[in-house]
Amino acid sequence: MTIDSSDTPSADMHAVITKMIRDMKIVGLFYVVAGALNCLSIIGAIIGVPYIFAGLRLRESASEYLGWLDHEEGALFRALAKQQQHFFIMMVMLVISLVFAVLMIALVFMLIAAGVLSEI
Repeated sequence: MTIDSSDTPSADMHAVITKMIRDMKIVGLFYVVAGALNCLSIIGAIIGVPYIFAGLRLRESASEYLGWLDHEEGALFRALAKQQQHFFIMMVMLVISLVFAVLMIALVFMLIAAGVLSEI
């Protein structure tokens, strides 16, 4: 498979992007549904709202890739920009999750050291 730098996708690239569009729409829908389910509780909304936005950006990116396959002007740039927004949101969520996990592990060790969780 060869990838050229022109604005017109080759047949191989067209097939790969078509599959990617389908996958992006499914994963984006999953993020939106999971975010909506998280939003059923107030605490869950803190996690759910970014997931909804990330899913919407991914679905919008898939639509722009479809426009690029139809030779729309600037569609590839918009697709990449939307995809970058999705990945940025997910990166922020990942960093927050890692920090929260480290804090929870530190809390458990402090409680064990204090004798509160001596049964563990």
